[in-house]
Amino acid sequence: MPLPADLALERGRFELRATALEPEQLARRVVHPACGAVATFSGTARDHSRGRVVVRLEYEAYAEMVEAEMARIFDDCRRELGLPAAEDARLPEQHLRMLVEHRVGSVPIGAPAVAIAVAAPHRERAFAACRFLIDTLKQRLPIWKKEVYADGSAWIGERP
Repeated sequence: MPLPADLALERGRFELRATALEPEQLARRVVHPACGAVATFSGTARDHSRGRVVVRLEYEAYAEMVEAEMARIFDDCRRELGLPAAEDARLPEQHLRMLVEHRVGSVPIGAPAVAIAVAAPHRERAFAACRFLIDTLKQRLPIWKKEVYADGSAWIGERP
């Protein structure tokens, strides 16, 4: 049975998408009357890396493992910020609504590859959660990036 939308966002919601991300939509989806701050992050494909011209990025993911690990990252984020688990949050100041989307497949230059939106009662927590989420997912999620150049391509980082 699916979770109610509010609890799903309090636990954190993650989506892998093969289509274009719309970061502005994420920000609208996390808004809540108890939250006075919304922080967002968009990681976009840039046209250069390590002295080479990049023409696009390609992402692959181990989807089943990504979902489970992202759930742990959302839990870790709440703990890192001194908040109870979403199911145990009872007070308005314990709100933390998190939404993360990551592209798979081909990502053109200038397009977002990852988008994060976090709503919290105050800006400090919203910014801290947003930073924690991007830093941690880049370290822990089994998502692999390939840079495609005019004259070849290269996988970035470790890949199984």
